[in-house]
Amino acid sequence: MKLLIVFAALCAIALAAPVDDSSKAQILRLEADVQPDRYNFAWETSDGNKHEEQGELKNLGPEDDAIVVRGSYSFVADDGKTYTVNYVADENGFQPEGAHLPNVPIGN
Repeated sequence: MKLLIVFAALCAIALAAPVDDSSKAQILRLEADVQPDRYNFAWETSDGNKHEEQGELKNLGPEDDAIVVRGSYSFVADDGKTYTVNYVADENGFQPEGAHLPNVPIGN
C-alpha cells in the first residue's frame, strides 16, 4: 500500500512540474488579406521562420482562369543557417529558386 502511495505521489509531482515553453516558437507577425480575385498573407515566428505569399487570378482565355502565386519562405536549418526559397507557381508549375537549391536548366 505504501508503494502505491509513493508511486501516486511521484506521478503527481511529475504531472505538476512546469513545462518549458522556450522551445516553442511564438508568432511575431501574422497578416492576411483575401479578396475574390487575389490574396496575400505573411507570417513570422520567433525561431526565424518566415513566409510571405501573394496570389492573383489570371485569365488565360475564356475558360482558362488560373491563379498566379509568388512568394518566399525562410527557415533556420539544423546547421544554424537561414535558407530562403523564392518561388512562382503558375500555369508553368512550381518554380522555386534558392542559393542552396541546384540550378538545373529545363530542356525543350
